[in-house]
Amino acid sequence: MGRAKAITSIILIQFILLHVTKSQQGFEESSAARTLKQESHDTHEVHCSRERSRAAWQIIDDYLMPFVEEEGYQISTDCRLHPDNDLFRDQERHKIHLDVNEWRCGYCKKSFRAERFLDQHFDNRHYNLLNVNQSKCLADLCGALHCDFVINSNLLKAKCNPAAAARNRHLCESLANSCFPISQGPSARRLHELFLRQFCDAHTCSGKAKPFPRGGKKQTNLLYMATSILLMMLLPLFYLLYYLYQR
Repeated sequence: MGRAKAITSIILIQFILLHVTKSQQGFEESSAARTLKQESHDTHEVHCSRERSRAAWQIIDDYLMPFVEEEGYQISTDCRLHPDNDLFRDQERHKIHLDVNEWRCGYCKKSFRAERFLDQHFDNRHYNLLNVNQSKCLADLCGALHCDFVINSNLLKAKCNPAAAARNRHLCESLANSCFPISQGPSARRLHELFLRQFCDAHTCSGKAKPFPRGGKKQTNLLYMATSILLMMLLPLFYLLYYLYQR
């Protein structure tokens, strides 16, 4: 009888130890799975604002590139303004804007009602196409390029911070020096001077200088549209006067 009880106790103890071991292994496996899942999630985090990067590139394209193209100047890939240094540039090039409420993904041809939904699609489905190893965040240059002014022009009327203005001016001047070295010839010298006037002079609290005084692509387009509308309005009047003159 005593021997049977001893055997039963040993079996019970072994069962308890086996259960505890399995529970511990399950907990460790669950913890490992959670860690792996967290690491997998973290690899998809991009600490760079797509919206501000888009605004920075729009400013470069509108207020700098027309002058660069006019000079026939090739911006070096070492320059942070070069398209290859924009983390989102390839994805932005694969946006197809078909209509007011229709955007299409250039990779997989899916359609979306708004650009923000397409941005989310890029983040979820085409993250692997981002060059996260070599590309830099163009949004980091927003201080020098006046992104906030373009996104919200009312900010120009806000109280100026002298320290922030000095910091942005320093970044702006470093871009001018690295992207358009004056030792590279006449074109580089002209573009260096233009960059300082176009972007850097406005980084002051005096309120005298405004961003983009030399104008850019948008101003050219608006002038062209205004001229075209004026000609369309005057053309019928010209034919009417000509007809009356012939009569």
